[in-house]
Amino acid sequence: MSTHVRHPIWLPAVPPADARTFASLYAIESAARATVASVIPIQAYEILKNEQTVSILYTIVSLLGLSVTLFMPMLIHRFARRWVYTAGALLLGIGSLFFVTHSLPGQIIGMLCRVMGASALSITLNLYIMDHIRKTDLMQAESLRMAWSMIAWTSGPTLGIFLYTRYGIYAAHGAVAVFALCLLALFWYYRLGDNPMIVPGKSRPINPFANIGRFVSQPRLRLAWLIAFGRSCYWTTFFVYGPLFMVITGQGELAGGLLVSAGNALLFAAIFWGRAGKRYGARNVMTLAFVGMAVSLWLAGAIGELIPLATAGLLLVGALFTIALDAIGSTAFMRSVRAYERPQMAAVYRTYLDFSELTPPLVYSLVLAFFGLGSVFATLGCLAAVCAVVTWLYLPKSM
Repeated sequence: MSTHVRHPIWLPAVPPADARTFASLYAIESAARATVASVIPIQAYEILKNEQTVSILYTIVSLLGLSVTLFMPMLIHRFARRWVYTAGALLLGIGSLFFVTHSLPGQIIGMLCRVMGASALSITLNLYIMDHIRKTDLMQAESLRMAWSMIAWTSGPTLGIFLYTRYGIYAAHGAVAVFALCLLALFWYYRLGDNPMIVPGKSRPINPFANIGRFVSQPRLRLAWLIAFGRSCYWTTFFVYGPLFMVITGQGELAGGLLVSAGNALLFAAIFWGRAGKRYGARNVMTLAFVGMAVSLWLAGAIGELIPLATAGLLLVGALFTIALDAIGSTAFMRSVRAYERPQMAAVYRTYLDFSELTPPLVYSLVLAFFGLGSVFATLGCLAAVCAVVTWLYLPKSM
């Protein structure tokens, strides 16, 4: 029959993409990044021998990664989204090859590959989510995505430190390459398609500077960016300066990995924060989260190196509040962005992560020149307080 179409029998039927689809992809991606989340700053400290210099290194890498993020819409415009996502996963694995050199050039290139890979994965995954998940279901879908990543972010940092200290650098970064390949296999199994609606038309600017201007001109997008920036600054500080704090205060490298794993274990609370946001309103929950972050960080900064374990406990309390913003914070952007400019605005929005990896180390490098390590946490507490005030004043009650 001329109308009969034969499909390859080896391709299994894939159910329509839903919240669990993106939760599973994010869980594997999280495993690839979390495994060396505590190893990378410790490895950088071993090479540079100074925490202030480590901050400068993170600043340089973040500056380079920021330019890649801003030009991501051009890559999505030029290539299909699935190839950009594939490149992001491959960059995570390629970065491992440079990290195992345990040299300063290898450290810089490896960190840059990691930043570029995370940028490509984050932007494309957000576009897929906005294509397949209704706006009314975004809060529940995002909280599910955070909860599913709990296992990776809980066990990953400790696993990475264990492999690094017990079996060496090749074992720790080799695990990242394995997870990256698993992510690629799962992504191509789902066979997510590109939505033609998000492809920029010829009249739509893809110039990164024009995109920035368009983004800044929309108040709700600016607010969504600030919310994401505030919570991401906490995680940057927690992942980098948490392990460093434990090492410098004599608690050991394994204690640093356990601290990060304990903080990530709290991700199970994302589901409960999502329900709270749906019941009490996103504005109330987000404001509460920022206030809780600020108080915890100020107390951690006050105690500092005097009682390291108490400081670590306060950082975990702050992490619990930050997870509320992980669960519902991104809905402020997803509910505000217009469908026809999602790729451009998603790329600009994604710069919150680059700036959160760029700004804190730059500020901390100045603060650390005059004060102890506890000043890092107190400084971050001031940012959290500002975010709390702005969120309460300007986030719509209806969101």
